[in-house]
Amino acid sequence: MNIELRFLQKAIEDKNFITFFYEDQKLSNIKPLTLKEEEGVYTLVTDKSSYSFHKIKKLKILKERF
Repeated sequence: MNIELRFLQKAIEDKNFITFFYEDQKLSNIKPLTLKEEEGVYTLVTDKSSYSFHKIKKLKILKERF
């Protein structure tokens, strides 16, 4: 497990908002709900949609909580 996955798990536990780039589109103030692993592929499930973790770039954990 890499460090970004660990930070993302911590953000889910602490209920912090996150910001990231997904396929060259910036997504801000996203509520991460769960992180699922299926056959070695991680998927981030949020309140709006689900995202493949390997396509996420520039992940930032924000101080604001939900």
